[in-house]
Amino acid sequence: MPTIDMNQSIERDSTVQLCCDLIRRESLTPEDAGCQALMIERLEKVGFVCTRLPFGDVENFWAERGTEGPILVFAGHTDVVPTGPVDQWSSPPFEPTLRDGILYGRGTADMKASLAAMVVACEEFVAATPRYSGRIGFLITSDEEGPAVNGTIKVMDYLQQQNKPIDWCLVGEPSSTEQLGDTIKNGRRGSLGAILTIKGIQGHIAYPQLADNPIHKALPALQALTGEEWDTGNEFFPPTSLQISNIHSGTGVTNVIPGEAEVQFNFRFSTAVTDADLRERTETILNAHGLEYELEWNLSGQPFLTGSGELIEATVASIKAVTELDTELSTSGGTSDGRFIAPTGTQLVELGPINATIHKIDEQVRASDLPRLTEIYKGILQRLLTDS
Repeated sequence: MPTIDMNQSIERDSTVQLCCDLIRRESLTPEDAGCQALMIERLEKVGFVCTRLPFGDVENFWAERGTEGPILVFAGHTDVVPTGPVDQWSSPPFEPTLRDGILYGRGTADMKASLAAMVVACEEFVAATPRYSGRIGFLITSDEEGPAVNGTIKVMDYLQQQNKPIDWCLVGEPSSTEQLGDTIKNGRRGSLGAILTIKGIQGHIAYPQLADNPIHKALPALQALTGEEWDTGNEFFPPTSLQISNIHSGTGVTNVIPGEAEVQFNFRFSTAVTDADLRERTETILNAHGLEYELEWNLSGQPFLTGSGELIEATVASIKAVTELDTELSTSGGTSDGRFIAPTGTQLVELGPINATIHKIDEQVRASDLPRLTEIYKGILQRLLTDS
């Protein structure tokens, strides 16, 4: 029996090849580096009408195939995070490298493998089913890993102005934990950040009676905030969590009592509470401790949830058909651009490769997972847009 070189075999897979082409483009946020042009070229060849939507320094595009009926939209981002120390990578981060069945490179998992699988799935679906019921769309940005102010949120504004609602949306975020398809995200927690500045009076550390130490004043209030039970969660979400991320104070010397202290903290919150509730209760606790303070809030995303519906049914069934796994629905993890899409009433899930190495040195995916992900995406198209 001849020996089969698995690397050579998988290298010829069309999804792997497209993923490698995308990885070679150094699309550090907000740069797109030609990724979207490559995707647009492929999509236009199979009948998609593509509209480039640049906002500021961010490249975005909307693509659509079909003119009537419900629409399934593939959403994702071409931008990636910085590499970190290049000398710590086992191979150049923007040169896709296949070793022992593993594909290495920045953006492999987050999320160029998913983008490649989306494009190839649509190419193959359209070739096999040129006439189907409904429409297929793409919403792609280069501003997901950055501030996220000129990306998906702006495209959603454009779609609303064009009266183009989205029925179903599949976001290609890396959702899997140990095996491809073992987990899909059917929601995300909200994110509410805060910068708390506690006022005091600066003075000599040997004369505390002439000063007012804001650190000392802050500690009981911070203990109360971190000890508060904000909610108990619900069927889909864990309890709301408050985490302090940074505390800044002092002049850098040991003999000066600082004049103020700055505390940064963040809520990851469920649908069991609102951001307005969290703000009000936080200020009530701070006021109860008699603090003089300033509080700056930043709401970067509301919680969202797709509880049931055709999209989840189609996704679960497609994963089962390809992997034989019974997938788990989850709302864990950080925020995603789904927070800008789901509030419009869209059924939304996130499904992509294993997320264990995202944003890390030697980011990677199992190369054999790429054609399987393509088959899962294609199965979702078939279940939603055909009768078979």
